[in-house]
Amino acid sequence: MNMILKAILAGILATTALSGTAHAETLRLSHNTGDTTTWQKGADRFAELLKAKTEGAYDVRVFPNAQLSGGDQMRQAEMVGRGALDLVVTSAINVTPLVPEMAVFSLPYLYQNYAQVDATTQGAPAKLLENILRDKGIEVLAWGENGFREVTNNVHPIKSPDDMKGLNMRVAGPMYIDVMNALGANPQQMQWGETMTALQQGVVDGQENPIGAVIIPQQVFEVQKYLTTWHYSYDPIFLGVSSRVWDGLDAATQDKMRAAATEAMEYQRAITRKSTEDGVAFLRDKGMEVYEPSEDELAAFRTATQPAFDTWADKVGTEIVGRFQDVIAATPAN
Repeated sequence: MNMILKAILAGILATTALSGTAHAETLRLSHNTGDTTTWQKGADRFAELLKAKTEGAYDVRVFPNAQLSGGDQMRQAEMVGRGALDLVVTSAINVTPLVPEMAVFSLPYLYQNYAQVDATTQGAPAKLLENILRDKGIEVLAWGENGFREVTNNVHPIKSPDDMKGLNMRVAGPMYIDVMNALGANPQQMQWGETMTALQQGVVDGQENPIGAVIIPQQVFEVQKYLTTWHYSYDPIFLGVSSRVWDGLDAATQDKMRAAATEAMEYQRAITRKSTEDGVAFLRDKGMEVYEPSEDELAAFRTATQPAFDTWADKVGTEIVGRFQDVIAATPAN
Protein backbone atom coordinates (compact mmCIF):
# COMPACT_ATOMS: atom_id res chain seq x y z
CA MET A 1 0.00 0.00 0.00
CA ASN A 2 2.82 2.37 0.91
CA MET A 3 4.35 1.84 -2.51
CA ILE A 4 1.04 2.64 -4.19
CA LEU A 5 0.55 5.79 -2.10
CA LYS A 6 4.07 6.91 -2.88
CA ALA A 7 3.48 6.43 -6.60
CA ILE A 8 0.23 8.38 -6.44
CA LEU A 9 1.87 11.22 -4.50
CA ALA A 10 4.79 11.31 -6.92
CA GLY A 11 2.37 11.55 -9.82
CA ILE A 12 0.49 14.41 -8.16
CA LEU A 13 3.73 16.31 -7.49
CA ALA A 14 4.92 15.80 -11.05
CA THR A 15 1.60 17.00 -12.44
CA THR A 16 1.66 20.05 -10.18
CA ALA A 17 5.19 20.93 -11.28
CA LEU A 18 4.27 20.57 -14.93
CA SER A 19 1.08 22.56 -14.57
CA GLY A 20 3.03 25.38 -12.87
CA THR A 21 5.23 25.63 -15.92
CA ALA A 22 2.38 25.19 -18.35
CA HIS A 23 0.35 27.92 -16.69
CA ALA A 24 3.00 30.62 -16.82
CA GLU A 25 1.19 33.81 -17.80
CA THR A 26 2.08 35.01 -21.30
CA LEU A 27 2.54 38.75 -21.77
CA ARG A 28 2.84 40.27 -25.25
CA LEU A 29 5.41 43.01 -25.80
CA SER A 30 5.36 45.08 -28.98
CA HIS A 31 8.09 47.41 -30.27
CA ASN A 32 8.68 49.52 -33.36
CA THR A 33 11.87 48.27 -34.96
CA GLY A 34 13.39 45.07 -36.36
CA ASP A 35 14.69 42.07 -34.47
CA THR A 36 18.37 43.03 -34.87
CA THR A 37 18.11 46.35 -33.01
CA THR A 38 19.01 47.31 -29.45
CA TRP A 39 15.26 47.74 -28.88
CA GLN A 40 14.86 44.00 -29.47
CA LYS A 41 17.87 43.18 -27.31
CA GLY A 42 16.52 45.25 -24.46
CA ALA A 43 13.10 43.62 -24.77
CA ASP A 44 14.64 40.15 -24.86
CA ARG A 45 16.71 40.95 -21.77
CA PHE A 46 13.57 42.09 -19.95
CA ALA A 47 11.81 38.84 -20.86
CA GLU A 48 14.74 36.80 -19.52
CA LEU A 49 14.99 38.79 -16.30
CA LEU A 50 11.27 38.79 -15.55
CA LYS A 51 11.09 35.04 -16.05
CA ALA A 52 14.05 34.53 -13.72
CA LYS A 53 12.88 36.96 -11.04
CA THR A 54 9.38 35.46 -10.95
CA GLU A 55 10.63 31.86 -11.17
CA GLY A 56 8.90 31.25 -14.47
CA ALA A 57 5.55 32.81 -13.58
CA TYR A 58 5.67 35.13 -16.61
CA ASP A 59 6.59 34.43 -20.21
CA VAL A 60 7.10 37.60 -22.27
CA ARG A 61 6.74 37.19 -26.04
CA VAL A 62 8.42 39.95 -28.02
CA PHE A 63 6.93 41.13 -31.32
CA PRO A 64 9.12 43.47 -33.46
CA ASN A 65 8.09 45.86 -36.25
CA ALA A 66 4.83 46.84 -34.51
CA GLN A 67 3.30 43.56 -35.70
CA LEU A 68 0.54 43.61 -33.10
CA SER A 69 -0.68 47.04 -34.16
CA GLY A 70 -0.75 46.25 -37.87
CA GLY A 71 2.61 47.92 -38.43
CA ASP A 72 1.36 51.23 -37.02
CA GLN A 73 3.99 52.23 -34.48
CA MET A 74 1.91 55.21 -33.31
CA ARG A 75 -0.97 52.96 -32.17
CA GLN A 76 1.02 50.79 -29.79
CA ALA A 77 0.88 53.10 -26.78
CA GLU A 78 -2.85 53.68 -27.21
CA MET A 79 -3.40 49.91 -27.39
CA VAL A 80 -1.42 49.37 -24.20
CA GLY A 81 -3.39 52.14 -22.54
CA ARG A 82 -6.70 50.38 -23.17
CA GLY A 83 -5.32 46.93 -22.38
CA ALA A 84 -5.25 45.53 -25.93
CA LEU A 85 -1.48 45.03 -25.53
CA ASP A 86 0.35 44.09 -22.35
CA LEU A 87 3.73 45.75 -22.81
CA VAL A 88 5.42 48.16 -25.18
CA VAL A 89 8.89 49.45 -25.95
CA THR A 90 8.44 52.64 -27.92
CA SER A 91 10.05 56.03 -28.29
CA ALA A 92 8.76 59.28 -26.86
CA ILE A 93 8.14 60.82 -30.27
CA ASN A 94 5.85 57.93 -31.24
CA VAL A 95 3.58 58.67 -28.29
CA THR A 96 3.01 62.36 -29.09
CA PRO A 97 -0.33 61.74 -30.88
CA LEU A 98 -1.60 60.37 -27.55
CA VAL A 99 0.47 62.57 -25.21
CA PRO A 100 1.82 65.73 -26.92
CA GLU A 101 3.89 66.49 -23.81
CA MET A 102 6.18 63.56 -24.70
CA ALA A 103 7.72 65.77 -27.39
CA VAL A 104 9.69 67.58 -24.69
CA PHE A 105 12.52 65.05 -24.88
CA SER A 106 12.96 65.60 -28.62
CA LEU A 107 12.73 69.39 -28.89
CA PRO A 108 15.42 70.40 -31.39
CA TYR A 109 18.81 71.04 -29.80
CA LEU A 110 17.52 70.75 -26.24
CA TYR A 111 20.47 68.57 -25.16
CA GLN A 112 24.20 68.75 -25.72
CA ASN A 113 25.35 65.47 -24.17
CA TYR A 114 24.37 62.24 -22.42
CA ALA A 115 24.84 63.67 -18.93
CA GLN A 116 22.05 66.15 -19.62
CA VAL A 117 19.90 63.39 -21.12
CA ASP A 118 20.35 61.14 -18.08
CA ALA A 119 19.59 63.99 -15.68
CA THR A 120 16.11 64.19 -17.22
CA THR A 121 15.23 60.63 -18.30
CA GLN A 122 16.59 59.04 -15.11
CA GLY A 123 15.63 61.95 -12.86
CA ALA A 124 12.70 64.01 -11.67
CA PRO A 125 11.68 65.57 -15.04
CA ALA A 126 10.71 62.19 -16.48
CA LYS A 127 8.34 61.65 -13.55
CA LEU A 128 6.16 64.45 -14.94
CA LEU A 129 5.64 62.43 -18.13
CA GLU A 130 5.20 59.18 -16.23
CA ASN A 131 2.29 60.72 -14.34
CA ILE A 132 0.63 61.80 -17.59
CA LEU A 133 1.11 58.36 -19.15
CA ARG A 134 -0.29 56.73 -16.03
CA ASP A 135 -3.48 58.72 -16.55
CA LYS A 136 -3.56 57.22 -20.07
CA GLY A 137 -3.40 53.67 -18.71
CA ILE A 138 0.35 53.11 -19.14
CA GLU A 139 2.78 52.47 -16.29
CA VAL A 140 6.33 53.39 -17.30
CA LEU A 141 8.71 50.79 -15.88
CA ALA A 142 12.04 52.18 -17.12
CA TRP A 143 13.61 54.49 -19.70
CA GLY A 144 15.98 53.31 -22.43
CA GLU A 145 17.53 54.98 -25.43
CA ASN A 146 16.92 55.45 -29.11
CA GLY A 147 19.54 58.20 -29.15
CA PHE A 148 20.54 61.40 -30.88
CA ARG A 149 18.94 61.45 -34.30
CA GLU A 150 21.23 62.03 -37.30
CA VAL A 151 20.25 62.79 -40.87
CA THR A 152 20.97 60.67 -43.95
CA ASN A 153 20.12 61.15 -47.61
CA ASN A 154 21.04 60.11 -51.15
CA VAL A 155 21.26 63.52 -52.85
CA HIS A 156 24.19 65.45 -51.38
CA PRO A 157 26.08 66.15 -48.15
CA ILE A 158 24.13 68.23 -45.63
CA LYS A 159 26.34 70.96 -44.17
CA SER A 160 23.88 73.82 -43.70
CA PRO A 161 20.12 74.42 -43.45
CA ASP A 162 20.10 75.36 -47.13
CA ASP A 163 21.19 71.82 -47.99
CA MET A 164 17.88 70.52 -46.58
CA LYS A 165 15.73 72.56 -48.94
CA GLY A 166 13.62 70.47 -51.28
CA LEU A 167 14.66 67.09 -49.90
CA ASN A 168 11.88 64.54 -49.43
CA MET A 169 12.45 63.34 -45.88
CA ARG A 170 10.82 60.46 -44.07
CA VAL A 171 9.88 61.41 -40.50
CA ALA A 172 8.41 59.46 -37.60
CA GLY A 173 6.08 61.93 -35.97
CA PRO A 174 4.30 65.29 -36.13
CA MET A 175 6.99 67.34 -34.37
CA TYR A 176 9.55 66.31 -36.97
CA ILE A 177 7.17 67.45 -39.71
CA ASP A 178 7.42 70.97 -38.28
CA VAL A 179 11.20 70.69 -37.98
CA MET A 180 11.59 69.65 -41.60
CA ASN A 181 9.22 72.36 -42.77
CA ALA A 182 11.32 74.92 -40.88
CA LEU A 183 14.38 73.68 -42.79
CA GLY A 184 12.62 73.84 -46.17
CA ALA A 185 12.46 70.06 -46.63
CA ASN A 186 9.38 68.08 -47.67
CA PRO A 187 8.48 65.81 -44.72
CA GLN A 188 6.63 62.55 -45.26
CA GLN A 189 5.41 60.75 -42.15
CA MET A 190 5.88 57.04 -42.68
CA GLN A 191 5.94 53.84 -40.63
CA TRP A 192 9.41 52.44 -40.14
CA GLY A 193 8.37 49.16 -41.74
CA GLU A 194 7.80 51.02 -45.03
CA THR A 195 10.85 53.26 -44.87
CA MET A 196 13.67 51.05 -46.13
CA THR A 197 11.74 50.20 -49.30
CA ALA A 198 10.87 53.88 -49.80
CA LEU A 199 14.55 54.83 -49.50
CA GLN A 200 15.63 52.06 -51.84
CA GLN A 201 13.08 53.04 -54.47
CA GLY A 202 13.71 56.78 -54.15
CA VAL A 203 10.22 57.55 -52.88
CA VAL A 204 12.00 59.62 -50.22
CA ASP A 205 15.51 61.07 -50.36
CA GLY A 206 16.44 60.59 -46.76
CA GLN A 207 15.51 59.99 -43.15
CA GLU A 208 16.72 60.80 -39.64
CA ASN A 209 17.44 58.28 -36.89
CA PRO A 210 20.03 57.37 -34.27
CA ILE A 211 23.18 55.59 -35.40
CA GLY A 212 23.48 52.86 -32.78
CA ALA A 213 19.83 51.98 -32.33
CA VAL A 214 18.60 52.13 -35.93
CA ILE A 215 20.96 53.21 -38.73
CA ILE A 216 23.48 50.41 -38.17
CA PRO A 217 21.30 47.46 -37.08
CA GLN A 218 18.65 48.24 -39.71
CA GLN A 219 21.42 48.59 -42.34
CA VAL A 220 20.34 52.03 -43.51
CA PHE A 221 23.87 52.42 -44.88
CA GLU A 222 22.94 50.01 -47.67
CA VAL A 223 20.38 52.45 -49.11
CA GLN A 224 21.81 55.85 -48.10
CA LYS A 225 25.03 57.58 -49.17
CA TYR A 226 25.39 60.69 -46.97
CA LEU A 227 25.18 61.12 -43.19
CA THR A 228 25.50 64.28 -41.12
CA THR A 229 26.00 64.01 -37.36
CA TRP A 230 23.94 67.06 -36.45
CA HIS A 231 22.61 65.64 -33.13
CA TYR A 232 19.51 67.74 -33.65
CA SER A 233 17.06 65.78 -31.53
CA TYR A 234 17.25 63.20 -28.78
CA ASP A 235 14.77 60.34 -28.59
CA PRO A 236 14.39 58.15 -25.49
CA ILE A 237 12.48 54.91 -25.42
CA PHE A 238 10.54 53.51 -22.51
CA LEU A 239 9.31 50.12 -21.43
CA GLY A 240 5.69 50.43 -20.36
CA VAL A 241 3.02 48.04 -19.13
CA SER A 242 -0.74 48.32 -19.35
CA SER A 243 -2.32 49.55 -16.13
CA ARG A 244 -4.77 46.65 -16.46
CA VAL A 245 -1.83 44.26 -16.07
CA TRP A 246 0.02 46.38 -13.52
CA ASP A 247 -2.94 46.93 -11.21
CA GLY A 248 -3.57 43.19 -11.12
CA LEU A 249 -0.13 42.44 -9.69
CA ASP A 250 0.73 42.25 -6.01
CA ALA A 251 3.38 44.64 -4.69
CA ALA A 252 6.14 42.03 -4.69
CA THR A 253 5.54 41.13 -8.33
CA GLN A 254 5.39 44.81 -9.29
CA ASP A 255 8.80 45.29 -7.67
CA LYS A 256 10.21 42.35 -9.60
CA MET A 257 8.79 43.60 -12.90
CA ARG A 258 10.16 47.11 -12.37
CA ALA A 259 13.55 45.73 -11.34
CA ALA A 260 13.68 43.56 -14.47
CA ALA A 261 12.77 46.55 -16.65
CA THR A 262 15.32 48.84 -15.00
CA GLU A 263 18.11 46.31 -15.46
CA ALA A 264 17.08 45.59 -19.06
CA MET A 265 16.96 49.25 -20.05
CA GLU A 266 20.33 49.94 -18.38
CA TYR A 267 21.74 47.20 -20.59
CA GLN A 268 19.92 48.58 -23.64
CA ARG A 269 21.29 52.10 -23.08
CA ALA A 270 24.82 50.77 -22.65
CA ILE A 271 24.87 48.74 -25.86
CA THR A 272 23.18 51.54 -27.80
CA ARG A 273 25.81 54.07 -26.71
CA LYS A 274 28.64 51.67 -27.46
CA SER A 275 27.28 51.04 -30.94
CA THR A 276 26.89 54.78 -31.48
CA GLU A 277 30.44 55.45 -30.26
CA ASP A 278 31.86 53.00 -32.78
CA GLY A 279 29.29 53.80 -35.44
CA VAL A 280 30.84 56.63 -37.46
CA ALA A 281 33.96 54.63 -38.28
CA PHE A 282 31.82 51.60 -39.10
CA LEU A 283 29.60 53.60 -41.46
CA ARG A 284 32.61 55.11 -43.22
CA ASP A 285 33.96 51.60 -43.71
CA LYS A 286 30.61 50.69 -45.26
CA GLY A 287 30.98 53.49 -47.80
CA MET A 288 28.91 56.27 -46.28
CA GLU A 289 30.21 59.83 -46.60
CA VAL A 290 29.98 61.23 -43.07
CA TYR A 291 30.02 64.96 -42.36
CA GLU A 292 30.60 66.20 -38.79
CA PRO A 293 29.46 69.84 -38.49
CA SER A 294 31.42 72.48 -36.61
CA GLU A 295 29.92 74.36 -33.65
CA ASP A 296 29.14 77.33 -35.92
CA GLU A 297 27.38 75.05 -38.40
CA LEU A 298 25.35 73.45 -35.60
CA ALA A 299 24.38 76.92 -34.42
CA ALA A 300 22.93 77.62 -37.87
CA PHE A 301 20.78 74.48 -37.66
CA ARG A 302 19.71 75.47 -34.13
CA THR A 303 18.60 78.88 -35.34
CA ALA A 304 16.75 77.44 -38.34
CA THR A 305 14.80 74.97 -36.19
CA GLN A 306 13.88 77.48 -33.47
CA PRO A 307 10.36 78.02 -34.88
CA ALA A 308 9.62 74.31 -34.47
CA PHE A 309 11.07 74.40 -30.96
CA ASP A 310 8.78 77.29 -30.02
CA THR A 311 5.69 75.68 -31.55
CA TRP A 312 6.19 72.41 -29.68
CA ALA A 313 7.31 74.02 -26.45
CA ASP A 314 3.88 75.68 -26.41
CA LYS A 315 2.19 72.31 -26.99
CA VAL A 316 4.22 70.65 -24.25
CA GLY A 317 3.63 73.47 -21.78
CA THR A 318 5.94 75.97 -20.17
CA GLU A 319 5.99 74.17 -16.81
CA ILE A 320 7.34 70.91 -18.24
CA VAL A 321 9.76 72.58 -20.66
CA GLY A 322 10.99 74.85 -17.88
CA ARG A 323 11.63 71.90 -15.54
CA PHE A 324 13.65 70.17 -18.24
CA GLN A 325 15.62 73.31 -19.09
CA ASP A 326 16.39 73.99 -15.42
CA VAL A 327 17.81 70.50 -14.89
CA ILE A 328 19.77 70.66 -18.16
CA ALA A 329 21.20 74.07 -17.24
CA ALA A 330 22.35 72.67 -13.89
CA THR A 331 24.14 69.76 -15.61
CA PRO A 332 27.59 70.53 -17.05
CA ALA A 333 27.70 70.53 -20.85
CA ASN A 334 31.13 68.88 -20.94
